Amino acid sequence: MASFSFGSGNAAKLLRIPLYAVGRLGTFLVPRGRRWVFGCGAGIGDGALALYHYASSLGHETLWLTGSAREEREATALGIRFVRKNGLRGWWATAGAGVLVVTHGLGDVNRYAVGGAFVVQLWHGIPLKRIGLDSPATTQVPKVPGAPLLRRVIALLYRATAQRIRVLPAASTRARGRLESAFGLGDDRVVVTGEPRVDVLSAGSGEERRNAASGLVHRVVGEIPEGARTILYAPTWRDGAPDPAVPSATEWVLILRLLEEQNVVLLVRSHPLGAGGYVPPLPSRRVRALGASVLADVTPALAAVDVLVTDYSSLAYDVGLLRMPVLFLAPDAAEYARTRGFYGRFEEVAGSATAADWPSLLTQLEHLLSDADSYDAASARSATLSATMHAHRDGRNTERVYRVIRARGIPAPKGAV
Repeated sequence: MASFSFGSGNAAKLLRIPLYAVGRLGTFLVPRGRRWVFGCGAGIGDGALALYHYASSLGHETLWLTGSAREEREATALGIRFVRKNGLRGWWATAGAGVLVVTHGLGDVNRYAVGGAFVVQLWHGIPLKRIGLDSPATTQVPKVPGAPLLRRVIALLYRATAQRIRVLPAASTRARGRLESAFGLGDDRVVVTGEPRVDVLSAGSGEERRNAASGLVHRVVGEIPEGARTILYAPTWRDGAPDPAVPSATEWVLILRLLEEQNVVLLVRSHPLGAGGYVPPLPSRRVRALGASVLADVTPALAAVDVLVTDYSSLAYDVGLLRMPVLFLAPDAAEYARTRGFYGRFEEVAGSATAADWPSLLTQLEHLLSDADSYDAASARSATLSATMHAHRDGRNTERVYRVIRARGIPAPKGAV
């Protein structure tokens, strides 16, 4: 079931306007120092973690703001200093930070203490579906009297909030245009540096990436059968609506049969904001949950995957860095295009063979897994798609982002020569 919608989230924001005002007044009284404060809406990971490690290695004072006990356990395991983002300590840490680094929104840190900060927004994926100011979903509100006026207020607040962003890295010139439009920012703030979150897909040799990713997958989902290939299924969020691709009992039978015949393990990564019911009717070691509750950031695990199945996820652009074939399962493509919208045409990314149901998808998957030439051709298509969206593939995106931040007037760490 969906766990969040823009409508409910925007209603909560409107009710919190007095708290935003009080928090902003408080930031005038607290001087901002040199500390870098980090947060990530998906947990401990993503581009925020890459930049955290880089800034820390250079001697910057760093702190992570957590939102749950689980995040605190993960931070402890990684040796990361942290405080809870909500409450007085989180507000104080945010209000006194010199740099705030987020991946989803200002709620990744303490949302009431961001006024006057240097905000770095490491967005969590190259947009395929329309986001921000480009999407009608962003300004949804509950169906109440005065809803059109409330939507306009939300749009104004969103645009004003986005103007606080000082640096927003883009993967390429093409991705840059989408982000400029979605956030209402100019090209002085949206910079083509590559995204820190995907450095892990380019750094080191292919064998090193595969071994590290396989070890991670084994730790979180258990051992994979000898010689088995892995398929990652990553459906995206439906803005609070039910996921139309959840398999029926009959479809689960077909899925499990193919997994057994082809010696395949299916890793299911439901979106953290709208986890679907992807549990087979009978227990099977061929299906493993790899949701955000199991692994906050899936990117470091991608090199252990052989095929990606998705609908509108930005992973379709990322896995091409690994030359990974992508199949598309999108039963609601026409409706999604009408209500949410895409940058360009969905067919330009997915091609003409998008599956509308699981039987069609399984036919494509069986052919891909059984025919080496088909697999190689799909790998080449994936790499070509990625090349149009990722300008940098040298594993140094984080370094480039850091240099941009420093060039914007952020001081070196104390004691640096």
